[in-house]
Amino acid sequence: MSKSFFHPTAIIDEGCTVGEGTRIWHWCHIMKDVKIGDNCNIGEHAFIESGVVIGNGVKIKNNVAIYTGVVCEDDVFLGPNCVFTNVANPRSYIERKNEFKKTIIKKGATIGANATIVCGNDIEEYAFVGAGSVVTKTVPAYTMVIGNPAKFYAHVCKCGVKLDKGLCCPACGAQYIKDNNGVIREK
Repeated sequence: MSKSFFHPTAIIDEGCTVGEGTRIWHWCHIMKDVKIGDNCNIGEHAFIESGVVIGNGVKIKNNVAIYTGVVCEDDVFLGPNCVFTNVANPRSYIERKNEFKKTIIKKGATIGANATIVCGNDIEEYAFVGAGSVVTKTVPAYTMVIGNPAKFYAHVCKCGVKLDKGLCCPACGAQYIKDNNGVIREK
């Protein structure tokens, strides 16, 4: 495995675990008790709050803010300036740390630039959140959502390409089916 790289301006608090081959760039702040997997890339000015878990192969672009309660599984992509919340009704004069809601970004999911993920709403496997979208409910696997609030736009392949009407990927040829619960999955 390749050696990890931490830019000299990055602040990595004690108690963090950072995997091999992970690169942390300029002016990032990784708070205590964060777990980061192998071969991740964390772009400039990213902020990762205490207790966050980042899987292997995760790409976090510039200016991303990830707050306590967020878990990113393997191979997740977080676009520039996307942000997560962790309290449903924040007030500066009321401490609600005991009300943090967990948000899981599952394997292979993509969150586009400037998207906002409201806490407690998971992004399922290989889902795709369009740039600028505001997620206010869980996004199903292999689904692309766009808008504010984010709504269904299309089903997508593992490779991120919109499926055709026959649930086939025009780019890689993968075929998908819907099961009895209406969930799309690879054939």
